[in-house]
Formats: sequence, structure tokens, C-alpha cells
Amino acid sequence: MSTLLFSLFAAVFYGTTCLYLISCLWRRVPFNKALVTSVTALGFVAQGLQLSALLLSEQGLLLSMFNVASLITFSITGCVLLCLTRISVHILLLPLLSLSATTVLCAQFMPQGNLSPINEAPGILAHILLSILAYGMITIAVFQSLILLIQDQQLRKRPVSTLIKHFPPLQSMESLLFGFLWAGWLLLSLSLVSGWLFLDNLFAQHLVHKTILSCIAWLVFAILLWGRHQLGWRGHKAIRWTVAGFLLLMLAYFGSKLVREFILVI
Repeated sequence: MSTLLFSLFAAVFYGTTCLYLISCLWRRVPFNKALVTSVTALGFVAQGLQLSALLLSEQGLLLSMFNVASLITFSITGCVLLCLTRISVHILLLPLLSLSATTVLCAQFMPQGNLSPINEAPGILAHILLSILAYGMITIAVFQSLILLIQDQQLRKRPVSTLIKHFPPLQSMESLLFGFLWAGWLLLSLSLVSGWLFLDNLFAQHLVHKTILSCIAWLVFAILLWGRHQLGWRGHKAIRWTVAGFLLLMLAYFGSKLVREFILVI
């Protein structure tokens, strides 16, 4: 079966779920949670099959912008599906699956450009993929924390806006946030471990800043998760630590060149 069919199946399943949720909201009727979860899971499987065909080639790993975007939405959808077994945040699938369907179609139909496959040892390829997934998962955790902040502020106002009324309770939203954080932290841990195992020298000149900043970000998220488990951290404190760790990780991924070329010159 070709990637075209997998991509169309994924887009149809995701789109059907979105339309069903919109219909339920419009008619103000409860939606069937088991149906939403099942159809989303079918789209998730189809997207995974599409990605395995698009990313892997005989020449190496094809990490185009749209392939990476689809890979990130795939990992986020998987995390949300796992969270749905414990918390009811089905309504949040509406924006997520809209984005997932878009990335699936873009990965299938948008031109790849002059992309050179990454032909490295399997361990290094695993390190690259884990790094991308970790960054994507923590990025969505930041967006989730901002939604949580807005929801908290809106709930303090009177009257409460109609849109906020459709959101899950704050406790469920916080549980989802920490689900994303746990997934991101574990992926970041695996990324760092795979780097130690398979890269020749993580502290080489072109990697040292990325390595140090990634390790600091890993520590920030570890402290946050420990604080949540041991001290019950939540609310604004959890959001501040999440944003701090994300900024460190963003600087690690995109700012190492800036550090080498500008800051060290001063």
C-alpha cells in the first residue's frame, strides 16, 4: 500500500473526528468518547505507516521540514491518546488533529526540495530523531502551559467566556501538561544518552554549547517533575519552570551557532 493511501486514510480519520467534535459542540450535545478515541487511533496508525515510508529510504533518513512536522504531530497525538486513558481531554483533539491532518497532507504532497538523505549509523539517526521528538514534545508542553494560564485567568473573571466552558477542568489540563513534560523529558534523556553512546565527542567545539545547554534544560525539567511529585508544584510556578526549560532547549538547538560566533568573540 502506497504512502498516498496511508496519508489519505490518516487525513480522513483525523478530519472525521474534528467534524464530529465540531458538530457536537454546535448542537451542544455530549460526544461519544470511545468513538473519538477509536477513530483518532486509526488515524494515528495510518500516519505512523505513512511516516515510516516517507522517513526511511535506502539512501538514509529523509528529514524534510514537512516530514519533521508530521513526525512531531504524530508523537503529540500518541501522547494525547495515552493521556485519554486517564483524563478526559478529548476536546483538545480538535485543534491537534486539525494540525495533524495538515502536516500529513503537506508531508505527502508538498515538494521536498533539494533534500539530501542523512546517511549515518543507526545510533546517530536514533539520536537525531529523539532530539527532534524531545524538542517537539516540550514545545507543545509550553503551548499547553500557556493555554492553562489563559484558562486560569478566564475562570477568575465573571462572566466566564463561552469558549472556556468547553475546556476540561484545570486539574485535567495540568495532568495533560505534566504528561507532555514527562514524555519530553524521557525523550530528552534518551537523546542525551544516545549522544553519549554514538557520537564521537559530545564536547567537540561544534557541539559543546548544545550539549551543556541541553543538560541544563534536562536538569530544569527534572527539578520541575520532582517538585510536582514531591512538593505538589502547579500553576504559575510550573509554567515558569516549563518556559525556562524550553528557552534553554531552544537556545541549545538553535543558538549554539550564535554563541560560538558572537558571544565568545566578545
